[in-house]
Amino acid sequence: MPQKRHKPEKIVAKLRQVDVLVSQGRSVAEAVRSIGVTQFTYYRWRKELGGLKTD
Repeated sequence: MPQKRHKPEKIVAKLRQVDVLVSQGRSVAEAVRSIGVTQFTYYRWRKELGGLKTD
């Protein structure tokens, strides 16, 4: 199964989407599942790209 590559802009948007869902009361696990990635991937993205902003 080929790996899916996400562009940095899309990753930052998905990280923001998780932040919004968590602030609405969802758990991190539910929010991460809703964007279609694993928790491991989410935390790796957050560590690598968490400080970036979209233009």
